[in-house]
Amino acid sequence: MIINVLVEQRVNKNDQLFSYLVPNSLIDKIEVGKRVLIPFNNQKIEGFIMDTLTNEKEFDYELKEIIDVIDENPVLNREMIELGQYMSNLYLAPLISCYQTMLPVALKAKNKTSINIKLETYIVLNQDENEIKKYLKYNKIKSQHTILSLLLKEKKCLKKEFKSASSLKTLISKGLIKETKKEVYRLDSDIDVYKKVKLTDEQVKVVKEIINSKEQKLLLHGVTGSGKTEVYMEVIEHVINNGQTAIVLVPEISLTTQLASRFKSRFQEKVAILHSRLSAGEKYDEWRKIERGEVSIVIGARSAVFAPLSNIGVIIIDEEHETTYKQENNPRYHTIDIAGWRINRHQAKLVLGGATPSLDSYARARKGLYQLVELTKRVNQKELPKVHIIDMNNSIKKGFNLFSSELIQGINKCLEKKEQIIILLNRRGYANYITCQNCGYTYKCPDCDITLTYHKTSDFMRCHYCGYATKKEVICPQCQERKLTSFGVGTERIEEELKKQFSGIRVIRMDLDTTTKKNSHQRIIKDFNEYKYDLLLGTQMIAKGLDFPQVTLVGVLNSDIGLNVPDFRSSERTFQLLSQVAGRSGRSQKAGEVIIQTFNPQHYVMGMVKKHDYTGFYQKEILLRKKLNYPPFCFLVLIKIITKDYEYGSMVANKIGKHLRKHLLSPNHVLGPTMANPFKVKKLYHFQFIIKYRLKDEIKKQLAEIITHYQNDNKIKIEIDFQPYKL
Repeated sequence: MIINVLVEQRVNKNDQLFSYLVPNSLIDKIEVGKRVLIPFNNQKIEGFIMDTLTNEKEFDYELKEIIDVIDENPVLNREMIELGQYMSNLYLAPLISCYQTMLPVALKAKNKTSINIKLETYIVLNQDENEIKKYLKYNKIKSQHTILSLLLKEKKCLKKEFKSASSLKTLISKGLIKETKKEVYRLDSDIDVYKKVKLTDEQVKVVKEIINSKEQKLLLHGVTGSGKTEVYMEVIEHVINNGQTAIVLVPEISLTTQLASRFKSRFQEKVAILHSRLSAGEKYDEWRKIERGEVSIVIGARSAVFAPLSNIGVIIIDEEHETTYKQENNPRYHTIDIAGWRINRHQAKLVLGGATPSLDSYARARKGLYQLVELTKRVNQKELPKVHIIDMNNSIKKGFNLFSSELIQGINKCLEKKEQIIILLNRRGYANYITCQNCGYTYKCPDCDITLTYHKTSDFMRCHYCGYATKKEVICPQCQERKLTSFGVGTERIEEELKKQFSGIRVIRMDLDTTTKKNSHQRIIKDFNEYKYDLLLGTQMIAKGLDFPQVTLVGVLNSDIGLNVPDFRSSERTFQLLSQVAGRSGRSQKAGEVIIQTFNPQHYVMGMVKKHDYTGFYQKEILLRKKLNYPPFCFLVLIKIITKDYEYGSMVANKIGKHLRKHLLSPNHVLGPTMANPFKVKKLYHFQFIIKYRLKDEIKKQLAEIITHYQNDNKIKIEIDFQPYKL
């Protein structure tokens, strides 16, 4: 037998398959989708079996034999194989990268695979209960009595629960008890008691609309606090009762914690969790649990869309507008595309949910491509929080630099009432950069040519792109003067200032720096929910989906950060972030308040956020998009040219630009080449093009030709990103 194997190696042709002979001893183990260990050049590597051939095929070279078959069952089922081919074609990505991104680390085709199944040893009775009781009647050894009495009651006990190893050994030798091993899952599965929630009339109406809809794709637009999660659970219960399964996706790992807890309390052991913060062993366990059909619901971040569930009834993407649903490395897939393919295969429904849908999704709903269902009221029937827009130009004149007088008063009032506060600053670290006031020298990353962010906790200056770090200095390396000054503020600095400003305040910070340890998201959320802290300070990871009943004040510092980004989506993202974080306030019985500090109080985004007016924002923004011909009125593709050689990269970029303009005619529009932002990362220069287009087939041929032309050029790397979120 001959098999064709796909490997993760740079070869002359993308997706090239390599043929191998199968020795007779391994023929019975061969199956498409399994991994095999093969000799490749001078090394041993793993690859996926993609198809089998008959021995009649002639080769003009001698075939090597495979070394071993790794898996008992295929790690790629038929659906995954077809999905990988779809992704490779849609995103012009190598097929192997599509398969690798679907799988947990333990199941990828790599050089080593070493995740052990976790087993627990149990002790069980090995004789009839009457025989055991007879033995107890005549045997007076206390430790043996303890073991057998417990087993008569419990039937099965963990071996480690028994302290007397000698008594265990004696009872086993007499044949009264025996050891048995059982596979256990590594992930903690504590389950809370489910509290039944009575749905509002509006929620009931929306649930019925989703269940009874003949459309496959629906957009659930619900204001913050309107109870979208309860709607999701009702829809999923209906799906499960019909013998089907469900996938629920969230944009942030921090949201997985609260959502998983609610789902587990209702659906018990039917829930599996998948996200990147799980250990390799935990993810492997969850994957196998799903594959075996032991669960009906999978909750997780972006990669959970690949969960190997069968008979899917619904896929729900919560906060569907979030950029985290787009993968930034090969294959650069969008979760909505993958979910769309899977629901078509399973004849299922896709529900996109959010308080601030992306303009693209809302436009599709307005055109009838998605069915629009809406939740217009909060479940507690309370008004949305009152939003105050504070002009920091005036505050600074009055001597209030970091915190306006309104925010200070608001925090003091909450502290007096024993209520909680959330403060958002979408920038971590202590200071944005350090510069010399004498000569103007500014610390930059030597590999990225980007200013270093100062982190006071570690006293290091760090690059947030490549991770380079260096100890903070007191003397300028250029002029030797003690004139180094920090500029800009991050969450670390704000935490310090809050503790100075408000005596005895209990502050907990949640950003990338404080959530590196395992279960740190869960610990922070749990502690804040249990009122161990008065104030939660963080970056955008605290802005969405979290539900804290005691929070009555939300403050936003430097709300203009996002508006200054040179991206056509900057207004949309700022509106979404501010609206989402505003929705964390007043979610229970107490009224909420939001204080947004800005240097651009007249910007239309601020006015729309103040009025909680998503529709008004959409109407304003969509006119600008149409005028400038940006999505949803066209599609975008980003082409990046990456190289260590600036001159060579510039030459290739200009050459590609001429080729594209020659072959892509109106209405396609080629912008570039330009320097990407950032231009230099990890000693590599980045040039880029943006193409606006209407029909994908017209440009895919040209892009495929460019990829093929440069795929063996070791001096250059070409990246293609359809519908990019970062320009």
